[in-house]
Amino acid sequence: MAEQRQDKAALISETRRRFEAEYLPDKSDKYDSRDVERLQQDDKWVENYLIWRHDVVDDTLKMIDESFQWRKEYTVNDLSESVLPKWLFEIGALFLHGYDKEGYKLFWFKVKHHTRDPKQQLDKKKLVAFWLEHYAKRDHGKPLTVVFDMAETGISHIDLDFVRFIVNCFTDYYPNFLTKIVIFEMPWIMNAAFKIVKGWLGPDAISMLKFTNKNDVQEYISGEYLPPHMGGTDSFKYSYPPLVDDDFQTPLCENGPITSEDEHESKEEIDADTKEAGELNEAQNLNQKKMNSIEQISKSEETDKTEVKPKIAKKALTTFKGPLLHISPAEELYFGSKEIGEKKCLIVLTNVTKNVVAFKVRTTAPEKYRVKPSNSSCEPGTSLDIIVSLHGGFAASLQDRFLIMAAEMDQSSGAGVPELTQFWKEVPRTKVMEHRLRCHVIESSKPSSLCSNSNLMKLIYFQLTHLLQINRRLEEQMNHCLWFQQLSVVLSLLSVTVAAFCFYLAYAQRS
Repeated sequence: MAEQRQDKAALISETRRRFEAEYLPDKSDKYDSRDVERLQQDDKWVENYLIWRHDVVDDTLKMIDESFQWRKEYTVNDLSESVLPKWLFEIGALFLHGYDKEGYKLFWFKVKHHTRDPKQQLDKKKLVAFWLEHYAKRDHGKPLTVVFDMAETGISHIDLDFVRFIVNCFTDYYPNFLTKIVIFEMPWIMNAAFKIVKGWLGPDAISMLKFTNKNDVQEYISGEYLPPHMGGTDSFKYSYPPLVDDDFQTPLCENGPITSEDEHESKEEIDADTKEAGELNEAQNLNQKKMNSIEQISKSEETDKTEVKPKIAKKALTTFKGPLLHISPAEELYFGSKEIGEKKCLIVLTNVTKNVVAFKVRTTAPEKYRVKPSNSSCEPGTSLDIIVSLHGGFAASLQDRFLIMAAEMDQSSGAGVPELTQFWKEVPRTKVMEHRLRCHVIESSKPSSLCSNSNLMKLIYFQLTHLLQINRRLEEQMNHCLWFQQLSVVLSLLSVTVAAFCFYLAYAQRS
């Protein structure tokens, strides 16, 4: 494994070196300087180019050259809602919504809303680039699944030039960005057209084509993300504005739903969550009074056992380092399956600014999860724990996502619920940091027992990561204590020096 990482690092280094030596001197005016800078800094981006060209550096460099020239031609880095015609967004031919069964985002192309028009072709191509760039920046280049919904289409909707452009985006411009292409109910009259399309695809991309109908489309996409005409139950209706963005909603917090942001929760459920939170806080306060820093580790282990293991399911070895908050874990929340039974996860937020940072947590499945707290603030230089718990009999799924939004507050702003509500209404979108987390479900091969070797190793591993997280927090506290201790010593020495000097002056005057 270590050798593979070293080999990959060597390929990344060679790619950068050769691009700078062989391509950049003669073509710098054909590239956007922001792309060149990103190539030098973003290892994952370079690695994706290498993966998409099977680690052949020559082919990788050709792809980078071609994609960079395309990116500048289409002004990809500057594409936004304001520079594209509003009607393009309103017709709803292209949008992101939902996830396939493997947890990959769905990029929908509603073919019936597309008509051939040479005058509009460039704007439509830029719309494709806008969506792909929007998602690539938002989710750090995670691959997606393309869905061609060809229901109610005919020969008048065939536009091979536009289809070829979409294909080229994935084969030539966005490396390692495609998992599969799901084609739903392709009319027989289009068979000849798609034989041409197959000729544009390489052997790897051809294997990604999945021709489906109402009977088998759920092999790839579950019914909850399929509209009724595809045999699903998704009631989502595209509309614009605003821009469709994952349908994140506010989950329920310990005191029930945030005012005007959540609709469904019975009083009994709210009371149960409030009682649970109160018991948790009371137990923590008692233990804090009785135990020193070493005993707190033991207390945390016992809490995991007695309170449905709220922290056992986290994987905190990785941390997302944002400009306002460091967020741990960085990418995934680990939940157990129904058989394993882990129902809670821990998210740790650390404020790395000098101001108070307001945050709120949203999810694509608000009916499943309770988040405590879901809308609050974090003081400068401090860390805060967020408990995410599954509610009732619900189980986590790969399609579930969480969105953490954060923004700096003025020193004069209050941190109460009314102040936070008003703050989120007024804060500019450009000043909001966003980070997304996906769910990972740990399956059990032996539902009746947690003592199998694999599950035991997982539990031990999660427990160790939990202890490492606590150890990190303790180290931070110790560093603060040491700093104050050193300051106290310096001040004491300074005081002694001043006193000695005064004594010396008094003695000298008497003499």
